[in-house]
Amino acid sequence: MVTKPYDWSGGATLDEHTKRKHKILREYFFQYITVRCQLPQQSKFRLAVVDGFAGGGRYSCGTGGSPIILLEEINKSLEKINLERASEGLGLIEIECLFIFNDADKNVVGLLKENCAPLLAAIKIERPQLHVHVEYLEDTFEASYPRIKALISTGRYRSILYNLDQCGHSKVDTATLIDIMGSAPSVEVFYTFMISSLISFLSKTNTELLEQQLSPFGLKSSDIHAADGKISKNEFLGAAEKLVFGFFKGCAKFVSPFSIRNPDGWRYWLIHFANNYRARQVYNDILHDNSTSQAHFGRSGLNMLAYDPSQEGALYLFDVDGRNDAKKQLLNDIPHLLEEAGDAIGVRDFYESTYNATPSHKDDIHAAIIENPDIEVVTPTGGLRRKANTIDVEDILRLKHQRSFPLYIPSKPYRK
Repeated sequence: MVTKPYDWSGGATLDEHTKRKHKILREYFFQYITVRCQLPQQSKFRLAVVDGFAGGGRYSCGTGGSPIILLEEINKSLEKINLERASEGLGLIEIECLFIFNDADKNVVGLLKENCAPLLAAIKIERPQLHVHVEYLEDTFEASYPRIKALISTGRYRSILYNLDQCGHSKVDTATLIDIMGSAPSVEVFYTFMISSLISFLSKTNTELLEQQLSPFGLKSSDIHAADGKISKNEFLGAAEKLVFGFFKGCAKFVSPFSIRNPDGWRYWLIHFANNYRARQVYNDILHDNSTSQAHFGRSGLNMLAYDPSQEGALYLFDVDGRNDAKKQLLNDIPHLLEEAGDAIGVRDFYESTYNATPSHKDDIHAAIIENPDIEVVTPTGGLRRKANTIDVEDILRLKHQRSFPLYIPSKPYRK
């Protein structure tokens, strides 16, 4: 499938899938800043933000594109943070941010500069604690990447966020994704693509992997090609999700293979790459706050892609019904994971070992831990946690000596 770039000069149309994607990006970036600026002793936070396919800044309806969203949210988040710090008698925090906005079209970059200028001027006047520097680049992302990397390295930024919203799939090499994720411990990537373009790519370069991923579902690549890249059946979604995860799992420690949900089918994928479980934890929670914006097909417990597609698997829309089903699976999965670990595991290690394979909300995981009769949560001082919202990363999850978990054995184990 050949994808057409936005016509920003004539006023680009804001599609429904883009609205959903932008809402998630907006809320996640706000939460990202808030989480990274929560230490009372902190006086400054430095980060670099890269928008690799920035566009013209505003759609024909007047709604801001991703560069405007990122500028608005860093401004709003710092205002909220400093209001709270002032009310608690704490010193104000400063944020130093390098924004790198890249687009292959020189005229589009000129339009973007015009649309960003009023917001940048307002930030300079109204938010003295926010120090923003913007670099505008005019080339394909792959051609601009060496300069992007050099700008970040020169500024010694350790917290880095990329937004790579391409039209198809081939505009960002997998090798570049791997290089980005290895460039710093605290780097994250939002990566958007069309599933049909990935399938076309694999059809030409790795037919064996493609057919291997689709065969358990009784599908061939031609089945999805015939649908013009639009996946309307849940089973097709499950096949595509396994395909996406199988292709990208080597790029980062935590990969979320969830599609953007449209009423008429799934066509676009919004992938979040991270090196830290905390980033995936926050991202999962944001998805639940935007239920039905993204979709998962499979299990909703601790191993979301370990299931027999001919016998099980369900659509998970991050909504109330999905969360109720997830909690039932978590009640089964968590004690079995502990048994495989021996009989105890640190909460931090539990997060590290499970968050790449679960779509579940943090609160649902904690509730399943506290409510499970076979598990106890031990504090560093030897006490026991009684409430889900008090569980800490320094705690230990431990199986009780007298336990009933065989009563919870599922028909299918949580792991392959």
